[in-house]
Amino acid sequence: MRRNAAAAGTPAPGHSGLRADCRNCFALCCVAPALSVSADFAIDKPAGKPCPSLRSDFRCAIHQHLRQEGFPGCAAYDCFGAGQKVSQVTFEGRDWRSPPAAGLMLRVFPVMRQLHELLWYLTEALTLRPARSLRPELRRALEETEGITHGGPQSLLDLDLDAPRARVNALLVRASELVREEARRPGRDRRGADLIGADLKGADLRGADLRSAHLIGADLRNADLRSADLIGADLRGARLSGADLSSSIFVTQHQMNAARGDALTRIPRLLDRPAHWSRSHEARPTA
Repeated sequence: MRRNAAAAGTPAPGHSGLRADCRNCFALCCVAPALSVSADFAIDKPAGKPCPSLRSDFRCAIHQHLRQEGFPGCAAYDCFGAGQKVSQVTFEGRDWRSPPAAGLMLRVFPVMRQLHELLWYLTEALTLRPARSLRPELRRALEETEGITHGGPQSLLDLDLDAPRARVNALLVRASELVREEARRPGRDRRGADLIGADLKGADLRGADLRSAHLIGADLRNADLRSADLIGADLRGARLSGADLSSSIFVTQHQMNAARGDALTRIPRLLDRPAHWSRSHEARPTA
């Protein structure tokens, strides 16, 4: 599950270590997760078993053709830099084929990925001007979470993830409220909403709360999503051609990789424009 190739972007300070660096990872995402035959994966694979397309040098034999081969889920995947942290820091350069690391490394990886995802959101929250009053608390949470990631393998496995996740989530909710209040767009709570396949062409969704919304296959062409909170929203197959997500908050590379955009889609500056997006814009919807 290597990160989808994309045009180089310019990450904000602090995010560089939270971006996948496959060259310094032992392809943990190609081994640790279980896969099930679906629209995202062409095969069944149990957790801990290497993907049959994984080569001995930890490279994917079909990396350039993942979508064509039936693995869009792999093309969209992003580990927030957890792969290289586990490979080079937690296990000091030992790969999962080494007896001391076998099994243990593959169990630590998903824990580290969740911690790195929290770090991604906290780092972004620190850049949000409307949430500047929260910066001391956000910095403290960032330092505490980063400290946890440097623990040994067993301490990471023994970690109760619910505790740091709850603390961070409470801060992110407050930051989101401050951003959306400044957008002056009240009454737009679509948190967790079932919007699968919804027709939202040209919708004014400025400042909307779309946390964990189900937007699979939704038509968001030319929608205005500025200052909208998209944390945890499922954007698989969502049509984003011409949409404005330039100031959407808590958007991840995984979400962009899983969606369908074009040259006119405006995305947050932290993220890369996926290579599979159309170079030309789709026809604009008619009234």
